[in-house]
Amino acid sequence: MIFGRNELGEYEHNAGRQWLAANGLGGFASSTVIGANTSKYHGLLFASLKPPVERTLLLAKLEEEVEIEGETYLLGCNHTGTGIYPKGYTYLQSFELRPFPTYTYAFKNVILEKTVFMIREANITIVRYTVYSGSANPVRVRVTPLVNCRHYHHTIRKNDWPFSQETEQRSVVIEAYPEAPKLHLYSDRAVYNRGSGYWFEGMFYAQEEDRGLDPWEDHFMPGSFETAVSDGESFSIIASVAGERGITNPLLEQVSAERRLAGIVEELGFQEEFVNRLVLAADTFIVRRESTGAGTVIAGYPWFTDWGRDTMIALPGLTLVTRRFAEAREILQTFAKYCADGLIPNMFPDQGGEPLYNTVDASLWFFNSVYKYLQYTGDHEFIKKEIYPVLKEIIINYRQGMAFNIGMDDDGLIYAGEHGIQLTWMDAKVGDWVVTPRHGKPVEINALWYNALEVLLRLAGEYRDNDVDFDSLAARVRNSFVNRFWNPEKKCLYDVITGSNKDESIRPNQIFAVSLPFSPLDHGKQVHVVNTVWRELYFSYGLRSLSAADGEYHGKYQGDVVQRDSAYHRGTGWGWLAGPFITAFRKVHDYSPESKVIAERFIVPFKAHLREHGVGTISEVFDGDPPHHPRGCFSQAWSVAEVLRAYVEDILMKLPNEGGRIL
Repeated sequence: MIFGRNELGEYEHNAGRQWLAANGLGGFASSTVIGANTSKYHGLLFASLKPPVERTLLLAKLEEEVEIEGETYLLGCNHTGTGIYPKGYTYLQSFELRPFPTYTYAFKNVILEKTVFMIREANITIVRYTVYSGSANPVRVRVTPLVNCRHYHHTIRKNDWPFSQETEQRSVVIEAYPEAPKLHLYSDRAVYNRGSGYWFEGMFYAQEEDRGLDPWEDHFMPGSFETAVSDGESFSIIASVAGERGITNPLLEQVSAERRLAGIVEELGFQEEFVNRLVLAADTFIVRRESTGAGTVIAGYPWFTDWGRDTMIALPGLTLVTRRFAEAREILQTFAKYCADGLIPNMFPDQGGEPLYNTVDASLWFFNSVYKYLQYTGDHEFIKKEIYPVLKEIIINYRQGMAFNIGMDDDGLIYAGEHGIQLTWMDAKVGDWVVTPRHGKPVEINALWYNALEVLLRLAGEYRDNDVDFDSLAARVRNSFVNRFWNPEKKCLYDVITGSNKDESIRPNQIFAVSLPFSPLDHGKQVHVVNTVWRELYFSYGLRSLSAADGEYHGKYQGDVVQRDSAYHRGTGWGWLAGPFITAFRKVHDYSPESKVIAERFIVPFKAHLREHGVGTISEVFDGDPPHHPRGCFSQAWSVAEVLRAYVEDILMKLPNEGGRIL
């Protein structure tokens, strides 16, 4: 994936094109393709001090100056109160992901290449420079770090922190204030020169201004690294949390990291570049959680951590399509372990203690993940021993009733919700205002409920468990679902039933009644649902959260927190919903060649999108109104996962391997 000089020559157009390098712990590095930090979430070392959380910015960026034959070239790029200075992006010959972010600068008779990557499962970022020169004289390079020490959601301004330094010839350990986490900066050949210490004041973050947040930040500049480099030579700057292992051979580390990613791609054997890009993006979301000692899934970069609902929705695309079965098993095992009274965690506390369980659908999505896991692996021994008893527990508790006013009504349908608590995926809340409360019987919850019952029935038959007799319940749920949720006038499904009230809002939640493995609808009604969703909700990157014809529709996701949350589930488009929509579309057309041609058209916009917001990945949300600007997190787990899954399974028809068996 290459961006050339013509593309990179315009600052405004590229200030929102962002890249990400992750370390498998929740830590990351990120910036733009032109090297300007345009968000408070841009920096070269966001260390995860308690994986995958306590993300702390320690190194914001490195500013490079190159001196050749008496001329100095400033390669940095910053938006300040007085404009863009310096304008190093004008020297950019290219920006590439190969697979790591690589900048190539060209000036006079010198080419300087800069690659950024992180070490797996370590809070270490390496920035490696290589010089190609047509001059007989060495090129002098000065690299000045802009350091910080703050929570990743915050910003700081110039203050009286001492930023104490412990220096050696090629290294420095910086402590911003007493007892602060220490930043270790060192080089394999560049000499560190301690400066007098001054602040870079007034870095402007346009993205934060767009979000109604403080757009200004200052960074401390403690000194600089300097070296002379001849043609073909390299040097590196390594940033880490003090105490991490030392890096003695940056080139070897880079080659090892590249081989790891190449191995993931090569083992899968996909020929489509689009698929391989998403496979690499998927890798960034799978991390280790310290509090559980097990794998988990980051919901989105740069600001989300791990969530139960997001993990269960994303698990098939991130771990099964990519054949990372051991990690899928570990994640299922962890959530099963922490299941309490029928609910799997919505969030694990970062400081230990009991998880949070405020979700009605995560446990039901768990069934879908288990079903998909068996399709891909056929690992019934694991499921029967460790997961099946938990599935039974979940069903029993939903029937009997549990926390958050979740329970089964006489008609067999599931109701949930109470004042001030949001339990479905449409969970935006501003203060005490739940934007889309959806209390009662939400359509997708009951589609998931029916699907869960059918999954359990098949597992009970497989395991010869005669104690499970839910056939009559499943039939009752199916009949009640059709009788209660079917809207004969609009030929689609009501969104929520609350007592005698039926919410006629056309929302995407009904698509799951078709896309899930087991649908309560007959084929004719499934076709109507898909056609209604396509007509009313489809946009280029998935499905809108509300029909544009609705009086409550909000077509732009922008402004301050209140404005954005007001639109979040009232018109904003969601990339992850492209997955279930494509699955449902192909399903109702019996996977015909004609439907494949159309489904491929649904994927095309995402191929272009990989160059638009998060380079090589898929955004969280989009404006509902054209031209559907990408918004929110620039790299979202379930967006990547569901587009990848639907494309591989439903379009390429590369289905689970022979080890799996559809129940």
